[in-house]
Amino acid sequence: MNERNKKLKDFFPIIREREIILTEIRANNKLNDLFESWRADCQNDFLDMCTGARGVKMLYDSYFKEVLNPEADSERLSNLLSTIIGQKVTVKTVLPNDSTRLGDEASLVITDIVVELEDSSIANVEVQKIGYAFTGERASCYSADLLLRQYKRVRDARKEKFSYKDISPVYTIVFMEKSPAVFHEYKSSYIHTFETKSNTGIHLNMLQNFIFIPVDIFLENLHNNGIRDDLDAWLTFLGCDEPEYIIDLIEEYPYFKRLYEDLYTMCLNTERVMDMFSKELQILDRNTVSYMIDEMQAEIDRANAIIADKDAELADKDTALADKDAELADRDSTIAELKAQNDKTMAEMSAQIAMLTAKLSELNK
Repeated sequence: MNERNKKLKDFFPIIREREIILTEIRANNKLNDLFESWRADCQNDFLDMCTGARGVKMLYDSYFKEVLNPEADSERLSNLLSTIIGQKVTVKTVLPNDSTRLGDEASLVITDIVVELEDSSIANVEVQKIGYAFTGERASCYSADLLLRQYKRVRDARKEKFSYKDISPVYTIVFMEKSPAVFHEYKSSYIHTFETKSNTGIHLNMLQNFIFIPVDIFLENLHNNGIRDDLDAWLTFLGCDEPEYIIDLIEEYPYFKRLYEDLYTMCLNTERVMDMFSKELQILDRNTVSYMIDEMQAEIDRANAIIADKDAELADKDTALADKDAELADRDSTIAELKAQNDKTMAEMSAQIAMLTAKLSELNK
C-alpha cells in the first residue's frame, strides 16, 4: 500500500481545490441552480470526484465512454477486452445499439457498448448497477440478439456465398456493481466465464460466450490481497474510487496514469462534467425506481403463488369435505331406509299380534 500522506493531487497537479470549484459554480446561476438541485450527499460526491478526495466512478456511463471510447482510442477497450477474454483482441468498430430488446430490457443497464472485433466477433460490454434477479436468462437473450444481428449482417454481405461457418463468436460481458446472491457463494472468484459444452466431450463450434464480473466481490478481494495482475489492475481502475488504491495502481501500472489524466482534464470543464454527473444521477434514480418496481412485482408474484397454493389446498379440503358430506348423506339414506323397513316390519308384526290376540279371545269363549 502507498504511503498514507500521498494524495492524487501529487500525481495530477491539474486537480483543483474544493473552494475554487465551488466559487466557479456559485458565480454561474445555471450551474448553481443545478448544483442546488442535487442532494447534499450527491454534491459532496461530485466535489470529492473533482478534487481527488475520491476517485472518479468509472462505471458511470459518461466516464466509461469518455475514457474507453473505441472511436477515439480503440487500443484502450481492446486492452480491457483482451485481459477479460484471455486472448489478444482488437476492437475494429462500434456497432449501433439498435437491438429490439433495448426498449424494454434496458432498466438498470448503465453502460451498453457493442463492438466488432478484428476477427468479426461481436462483444457487448454492459455495466449493471444492480445485478438482475435472473442474470442467466437475460444474458442468454442478449447473446441471442447479438448472434442474430451478426448473422443478418454477414448474410447480407456474403449473399449467395454465405455459410454458417462465416459466423464468429459473440461475447456478452457484464460488469455488476452489486451482484446477485449466487455470486457471493464464490467469494474468491470475480470473473465467471460460461460457454456451451457437451456432456460427452464432443467439440462443436458453439458461438455464445458469457463473462460475468461481480465488481463488489472483486473489491473485497482487492482489500485483502491488493493488485496482483493485469485483470486486477483493470478492475481497480473500473471499480475502485479509493485514492490509496488508485495511487498503488498508477505506481505499479503507469499505463493507467494517462487514463486518469483524461478524467481530471475533463473535470476542468465544470459545466460539462456537472451535466454528465447530473445525467448519471437521473439514470440512477430511474434505475432505482425500475429496480423497486421489479422487486415489488417479484413480491407480488411470490404472494400470488402462495395464495394459489393456499387456494389449491383449500380446494382439496373442500373436495374432501364434499366427499365426507356425500358419504354422510349415503349413510343417512341407508339409516332412513333401514328405519322405514324396521317400521314396516314392526307394523306388520303388530298387525299379526293383534290378529292372533283376537283369535285367541274367540277360542277362550
